[in-house]
Amino acid sequence: MTARLAVIRDEAKLSFGMLPQVLGYHLRRAQIAAFKHFARTVTAAEGITPGLFGMLQVIAANPGLAQNRLAEVMEVDRSAIFKVVNQLEGRGLIARTPSDHDRRSNCLTLTEGGLAALARMEALVVAHETEFAGPLSPDERATLTSLLQRLYRGQNDLPGGSRP
Repeated sequence: MTARLAVIRDEAKLSFGMLPQVLGYHLRRAQIAAFKHFARTVTAAEGITPGLFGMLQVIAANPGLAQNRLAEVMEVDRSAIFKVVNQLEGRGLIARTPSDHDRRSNCLTLTEGGLAALARMEALVVAHETEFAGPLSPDERATLTSLLQRLYRGQNDLPGGSRP
């Protein structure tokens, strides 16, 4: 018996109380499944996490983006973004340059190596997404994406909500 099958059988013996009726529980389970699949496919090949891939996407789409703005739009503490930027810079994927407008701020751009690595990563992410979402039809996937967007965008309108 595989470890995965043993876990499924153990779960069948357990009561999860009200969790099966809680949307957040299912969102978290889906996120864990997506991250595990990402780790087996994209991380294994390129050594990148979903979070770092997201950072690279935003930097690539916004050359010269201020480091503080990246922290804001990715909803990461400014202290944590420093570590992320150091990691990406240390891998030669991005370059950090002082801002022309604010000497206290750094601007971020992808390096040539970062652009090449991102192209490889994007191909892997497309394959990961296709495989992971395989149980869904294209219409179901579009509906799920739309519904999830409505949930998190609706939270942005509440007091204390974030606006990326």
